[in-house]
Amino acid sequence: MEISHIEHIGIAVKSLEEAIPFYENVLGLKCYNIEEVKDQKVKTAFFKVGQTKIELLESTDPEGAVGKFIEKKGEGLHHMAFAVKNIENCLDEAQNKDVKLIDLKPRKGAEGLNIAFLHPKSTFGVLTEFCESQEGASR
Repeated sequence: MEISHIEHIGIAVKSLEEAIPFYENVLGLKCYNIEEVKDQKVKTAFFKVGQTKIELLESTDPEGAVGKFIEKKGEGLHHMAFAVKNIENCLDEAQNKDVKLIDLKPRKGAEGLNIAFLHPKSTFGVLTEFCESQEGASR
């Protein structure tokens, strides 16, 4: 498995409009992208911290994964995402090591990345995401 860096840290929030000012006005970061990912029922806002991003996640549907997360656990750390090369091989390798997968195959995520999640029951309670840029995708 080839992980190059932490791609982003996902944080579930009730409202991007309320959360963004904290990151901009208190931490001095700049929100550079807001995007809706309709099939995941979220609206996202991104900030860069060095090579790593912070992704704020606002649910657009209470029945979506982030909506259910906030209802159950409240706002806070939702997932950790790692930048990988050859995401399909990473999924195969994880599964071969008895890690439970949420996504058997990659799917499209925010910022045009191919993404896949590992189940937190196999990752010590941390929802873990693999991300691969289009340039790094196997063809």
